[in-house]
Amino acid sequence: MAQRIGMQRALTQAPTRSHTTESLMQRRHLLQLSALGALPASLGLGASAWAQSKDAIQFGCPVPMSGAFAANGKYADLGMKLAIEQYGKALDRPLAYTLLDTEGKPATAVRKVQESAQQKGARFFAGGILSSEALAMGKEAEKAGGIFITTAGADELTGTDCNSATFRWSVPTFGAIEQTVRPLLDAHPKAKRWYTITPQYVFGDGLLTAAKNIFKEKGIEHVGNSYHSLTEKEFSGYLTNAMAAKPDVLLLLNFGAQSSDALRQAVSFGMHKNMTILIAWASGLEQFESLGADLCDGVYFGAQYWHTADTPLNHDLVKRSQATFKSNPNYSLAGSYICTKLLIDAIIKAGTVDQKAVVAALEGMKYQGLTGEEEVRKADHQVLKNYYLLKGKAKSKMANKDDYVDVVSSGKSFLPVDKTGCKLA
Repeated sequence: MAQRIGMQRALTQAPTRSHTTESLMQRRHLLQLSALGALPASLGLGASAWAQSKDAIQFGCPVPMSGAFAANGKYADLGMKLAIEQYGKALDRPLAYTLLDTEGKPATAVRKVQESAQQKGARFFAGGILSSEALAMGKEAEKAGGIFITTAGADELTGTDCNSATFRWSVPTFGAIEQTVRPLLDAHPKAKRWYTITPQYVFGDGLLTAAKNIFKEKGIEHVGNSYHSLTEKEFSGYLTNAMAAKPDVLLLLNFGAQSSDALRQAVSFGMHKNMTILIAWASGLEQFESLGADLCDGVYFGAQYWHTADTPLNHDLVKRSQATFKSNPNYSLAGSYICTKLLIDAIIKAGTVDQKAVVAALEGMKYQGLTGEEEVRKADHQVLKNYYLLKGKAKSKMANKDDYVDVVSSGKSFLPVDKTGCKLA
C-alpha cells in the first residue's frame, strides 16, 4: 500500500486572469534568467567550481541548456555550483564540475557523459531533467564506473530499468499522481469527469498510467486524452477537444514550458471558469514567475519542492540562495543542489571515491533533507520524500513577490519495492 500523510485541503474555482500581468511576468522571468546567466562571473564564486586541477574530484552536470527545457537546465547548473562552492573540498581534494548540455536528447546526453568520463575523469553526475535522457545516462554512468543521481520522474529509473549506479531524489510519477489526484478527488467528490493532456514519452506515459489506475479505482470517467510531442507549443487543438468533452477537471501531464503554454492557452479559452485545472508536475517558482499570479490563481500544481518548507536544510539553502543569487531557490536549483550534496556527503562518508564504496554509503542513508526527513531506499535507490499539492492564490493575497501558492497538502507515496520491478544485483 502507498503511504500517504499530511493531507490538508482547501479548493475553490479560479477567477479570471490579467494578460497584461502575464506579459509583465514573462518579461521579468526572461530578465531573471539573463541576470542569472551572468552570476558566476559577477559574483566571483570561488575557483573550485571550475577548477580542473589534476587531483580534483570531478562532477558533471548533464542538463539541457538549449531547447524547450533550457530554463530548467540553467537553474540546475546554479544548484550544482552552489553545492560545489559550499563544500570546496572533500577528502582534502578540490571539487570541480563541468556543465554538459544534453539538449534534452538521450543520444547527446550519453555522448556528453562519455566524453566527461573519458576526458576529465568525471565519475559523479547529477542531472537529467527529462526521463528519457536520465534513463540513458544512468546506464552510461554505470558502465563508466560512476554514479548518477537525477530528478527525472519516470518510474522505470528506480523500477524495471534500475541499476546499481543510478539514484533518484525526486518522487516518481506514481507518487506525484497519488499526492495530487487523490487529495483533489477527496475534496471534490463530484468531479467525476477528467480529461488529460499528455507528452508522448516515458514520463508522460507514467503519469497517465498512474492517473488511469486511480480513475478506475474511484469510478472516475476518463472522458479523453490528447497526446503531444516534446516539441509542441500550440495546444489549442487539444484544448478544443477537451472543452468538447466537458470535463470537471483538466489534468495537464506535461512539464516546464509545455505545461505553461498549455495553461496560458486554457485560460485564454476561459476553461478555468468551467473546470478545475491541475498541473501534476510543476517546476515551481520559476514557472509561477513566468506565468504570473493572475494565471496561477486557483490552479492546482504538484511540486517536488517549495521554498517555504520548514526544515533546517531548506532554511539554510534559502539563506545561501538569497545571499548568492538574491532570490529564493526554485525546484530546478534545489533539486540539483541536494543531488550534488548527497553525492559529496556520500564521498565523505565512504572516505574514498571508489564507486562501490560511495554507492554503499548512499544506500540506506537517512538525513534531514529539504522536504523533511528523507531516506535513500537501499533496494531501489529511490529517495523517500514529500511531494506537495499547491494552489495558486490571488495577487491581492500574496504576502511577498514569491508567495504565489498555498500548500494544500503534502505526503509520501511510493510503490513497495516488490511492485517496482527493480532487481538490483
